[in-house]
Amino acid sequence: MSTFGQATRKRLEQLRKQGQNVPKIMVEVMEGATEAAVERATELTPPNGSAISGTGTRSGELAQAWSTDSTTKAAVTGGAVRTALANNLQYASYVNDGHRMDRHFVPGLIINGNMLEKVDPSLGGITVGTKTPYIKGVYMKQAAIGRYKNVVKKELDKRIRENFK
Repeated sequence: MSTFGQATRKRLEQLRKQGQNVPKIMVEVMEGATEAAVERATELTPPNGSAISGTGTRSGELAQAWSTDSTTKAAVTGGAVRTALANNLQYASYVNDGHRMDRHFVPGLIINGNMLEKVDPSLGGITVGTKTPYIKGVYMKQAAIGRYKNVVKKELDKRIRENFK
């Protein structure tokens, strides 16, 4: 079974043999695929309808960072075309990959009924990590990379088919 890179090079060689402008096609396909990857990562990044909510607890900043930190406009240097899927928030990798949860006290976080709320730390806090020793990852980056690869494959295949008509 061929890798993504080998299959992509094979498709680009087919387009080159058909007399197509391969660098232009690469830029167009990569920009579209990166935009699709950013959309996928954003839709999978919490908060995405999760049950935990409360005053000041969910901002959506992590999901928004995908679009601000990623580079969807292709940069062409020599024969290389580059785009980037990125999220530069400090805790992005912990949400993506999962993390251990040690028992610790969080000042300024309280439980109000069934809601978490941020309050002045002088009002108290809660101890977290007592029930869940490990938080599973969401793996939004891997899903976004999968979307990127699928879009590249489909777009290149579509352009090859268009040239046979």
